[in-house]
Amino acid sequence: MNMMNTKIERVNPEQIDETIMEEAGRLIAEGELVAFPTETVYGLGGDALHPEAARKIYAAKGRPSDNPLIVHIADFSDMERVAREVPEAARKLAGAFWPGPLTMIVWKSDAVPMATTGGMDTVAVRMPNHPVALDLIRKSGCLIAAPSANTSGRPSPTEASHVAEDLSGRIAMILDGGPVGIGIESTIIDLTESKPMVLRPGYITPQMLSKVLGEEVIIDPGIIAADDTRKPKAPGMKYKHYAPKADMVIVDGSSAAVISRINALVHEKQENGKKVAVIATEETRSSYHADVILSMGSRSNEDAIAQHLYKILRECDELHVDAIYSESFQTPRIGQAIMNRLLKAAGHTVIHCD
Repeated sequence: MNMMNTKIERVNPEQIDETIMEEAGRLIAEGELVAFPTETVYGLGGDALHPEAARKIYAAKGRPSDNPLIVHIADFSDMERVAREVPEAARKLAGAFWPGPLTMIVWKSDAVPMATTGGMDTVAVRMPNHPVALDLIRKSGCLIAAPSANTSGRPSPTEASHVAEDLSGRIAMILDGGPVGIGIESTIIDLTESKPMVLRPGYITPQMLSKVLGEEVIIDPGIIAADDTRKPKAPGMKYKHYAPKADMVIVDGSSAAVISRINALVHEKQENGKKVAVIATEETRSSYHADVILSMGSRSNEDAIAQHLYKILRECDELHVDAIYSESFQTPRIGQAIMNRLLKAAGHTVIHCD
């Protein structure tokens, strides 16, 4: 693709520079791509209702064109523009969680091109909880289709520098709003089936969704066991995601067994002249004997683990390691979301030990 000069503008979320935002909004309206911060990860934005903008997003990321894009809105009334009809469940969930890290899948209206939805009759919609993201949507006068602002398959970007590393020269502008707050993508719930179904776990859990809806929210079995035969209804269901360049293995079991097994695996790799990284926690990091030991934070702080995940995977690339061994992170609240990302990064390669 043709290379361009990518402008990087620092934007303080607490004191937004309107001149910068007006320029960014104009670029979106003219069909260009702008990367911007949300509360989850950085997004790569284009006009959601323009097929050519969707094509540019897929091209910039190297993303398969049957992988749907999420439409970002700034006002609930915009849901009526993109949905064939707005289900009552969507109104309840929006009241509880929007703006916030929840994406809802509904039947799409004719206004949304198939290029945006990956050829699906459904559309994924969310209202981000970030002042820069909301201001960009409003300034552009568009609804903004935005997947994560990274090269397809790489760890998602949680800082503007990650976006620049992957997409400089491919997009018009990067809005640098500092590090993101949550660090993993939004929960996706499908409201087009007979029962509401979570297609991607995130910060908002199935239990939280069930409480608001007053009915059981089920979890797509594809979250646990990848099923590549289906057409993906939501971003990230079908393709390998979040992957560092080195081969990665997750080791699961009791703490003592995991430490023992990882150290044995590390020793074996080092004997063969390989540089090895271990992803651990503050509680266990001193127990390992690898070339590189990266801490996700304290095991008791789930939010910190989620926040550090993608940055640590990118650090492994920067350090040019040959192999990565990671502890498992079955934490109580958002452990499923963290493990979902780790399993995809490792290509579902897990060693279970007692």
